[in-house]
Amino acid sequence: MATYKVRVATGTDFLSGTMDSISLIIVGTQGESHKQLLNHFGRDFATGAVDDYTVQCQQDLGDLIIVRLYKERYSFFPKNPWYCKYVQVCAPNGRIYHFPAYQWMDGYETLALREATGKTAADDTLPILLEHRKEELRAKQDFYHWRVFVPGLPNYVHIPSYRPPARRNPNRPEWNGYIPGFPILINFKATKFLDLNLRYSFTKTASFFFRLSPMALGFKLRGLVDSKRSWKRLKDIKKIFPGNKSVVFEYVAEHWAEDSFFGYQYLNGINPGLLCRCTRIPDKFPVTDDMVAPFLGEGTCLQAELEKGNIYLADYRILEGIPAVELNGQKQYHCAPLCLLHFGREGNLLPIAIQLSQTPGPDCPIFLPSDSEWDWLLAKTWVRYAEFYCHEGISHLLETHLIAEAFCLAMLRQLPMCHPLYKLLIPHTRYTIQINSIGRAVLLNEGGLSARSMSLGLAGFAEAMVRALSEINYDNLYLPDDFVRRGVQDLPGYYYREDSLAVWDALERYVTEIITYYYPCDAAVEGDLELQSWVQEIFKECLLGRESSGFPTCLRTVSELIRYVTIVIYTCSAKHAAVNTGQLEFTAWMPNFPSSMRNPPIQAKGLTTLESFLDTLPDIKTTCITLLVLWTLSREPDDKRPLGHFPDIHFVEEAPRRSIEMLRQRLAQISHNIRQRNKCLPIPYYYLDPVLIENSISI
Repeated sequence: MATYKVRVATGTDFLSGTMDSISLIIVGTQGESHKQLLNHFGRDFATGAVDDYTVQCQQDLGDLIIVRLYKERYSFFPKNPWYCKYVQVCAPNGRIYHFPAYQWMDGYETLALREATGKTAADDTLPILLEHRKEELRAKQDFYHWRVFVPGLPNYVHIPSYRPPARRNPNRPEWNGYIPGFPILINFKATKFLDLNLRYSFTKTASFFFRLSPMALGFKLRGLVDSKRSWKRLKDIKKIFPGNKSVVFEYVAEHWAEDSFFGYQYLNGINPGLLCRCTRIPDKFPVTDDMVAPFLGEGTCLQAELEKGNIYLADYRILEGIPAVELNGQKQYHCAPLCLLHFGREGNLLPIAIQLSQTPGPDCPIFLPSDSEWDWLLAKTWVRYAEFYCHEGISHLLETHLIAEAFCLAMLRQLPMCHPLYKLLIPHTRYTIQINSIGRAVLLNEGGLSARSMSLGLAGFAEAMVRALSEINYDNLYLPDDFVRRGVQDLPGYYYREDSLAVWDALERYVTEIITYYYPCDAAVEGDLELQSWVQEIFKECLLGRESSGFPTCLRTVSELIRYVTIVIYTCSAKHAAVNTGQLEFTAWMPNFPSSMRNPPIQAKGLTTLESFLDTLPDIKTTCITLLVLWTLSREPDDKRPLGHFPDIHFVEEAPRRSIEMLRQRLAQISHNIRQRNKCLPIPYYYLDPVLIENSISI
């Protein structure tokens, strides 16, 4: 007789426990146990419980390889889901086997869990294990399908078994996530098609939705969301500021019109990856030395500053020609500007010329700092308007959210849970599909944010992203090379560059240690068919098979795999933090980040006044809608997991556990360095402090 001690852990989130009946079979290399009901006197599998049981077997089962959990009806109780964290089994010889689950069992079903040692298909020799990994992938591929979101954008998850809910009884009161008269609030039903394993926890759901409602209701009660009027005074915009204003929040409202702060935002704002060094003035932007000489300092000229590497260009050509729409019954306007900046002797990056079109001409003057105050300010505001689209649509939604979702779905479909890459990547996919489903309901649907508060509307917003995806290049996603490509690798005061490279280095070293442990040679990479299927599916469904993207369709060497996985993890964590965390601080003062413009780009100098400036900015209703959504989508709800903190135990081998601890230590040192530096800065830059970076895109 052999005695096995079994420990089963239930999740700690609200409603993780179950009243259903749970049974278990232990499978070893020399046999399997009988099916045993796991039952104590009293309640089993309560939320947060760790329950211990004993299983008696007629013989020793050998090395344990699988446990099967059976969730079945118990008495008259209705079916309810159960979140299983893990199963541990202590064998008669004292060896403890860990079987990670970290997933929901929703209906009456069977869940087979493998022992936690990471293995590629080449490491498995037992037919039962090879069949298990095939069956797991077959089931997930049958359950999770790809679906076209917008033609030309990455595809997304589709669960074919979903059926839209029946229309509710109109006589039955039900709050569905909307406040009457306010069109943007999120419908709770927008994500009900998702599998429980993809959804927010109860804690995160409650935090997300119930933080939104009071602010929205406040706007409604004050009549702001129904007002289509222009702002009467700039200072009135402060009236809609949320509470708990940060130092950066206040600084933006105070200094938004200053040239030095305008330039600063290209380095350490929420879209810090656009600026490029300019070595030659483009023909479409005919800036002359006479125009800008007064702003370059004494004893120099434009050509000299170009040669020294002190001239930089922000080019918004990707927005050219996208038509604007009407908002609140009023025509909106759009432009694709160019902005030339100079890094001066005093250490400031300052704008020196702005053109509000990609095509020069008599109706498209080049605006200069020497122009009238309101002309120059309005020209800069048009540039900030273009920044809204390049940030929200491209840098944020496309290059982090949508691409990360494709990484995640391909992983679910092509990598079994026992695969080392699954174990490495799963913490960086947590809740990404859920927040993207909310994003599609809020941003990219008829009646959503893009349709109600953006000059480009839904179609134009999507068009900007489609254009950007068609130009994405794999080599540019390798962060160190991107700074060199843009010529900003030595630009002073670029704290985003310093911090992002530090985090990148920590992640790359961590990935290198994990990958080289499981892949001892290039042949192991090339021969891993599950890995190759993952890479191929990302190329097909995310990059839509575009060969010019440079994205690999296969990986042949260990170094190629390290590079690829580092890009994936960085995109799903730090890259998102850099463009998301500061959204509210830089956008709450609407003139710094307008989503729409109600007058056409200025075609002649000397005509702009305060009144015409205010009439060009978004109206009160549009401002409130935009602020509400950005406030919601920039505030990480509860149930956070900072970068490097992996409470779910997927790796059990000593080497990867050491690597995780070393990653934490490196990230802690980076955090310390950032905080020490920020003590000396007038505007602290903390968006890439590892303590504030989430493991995954979950907001």
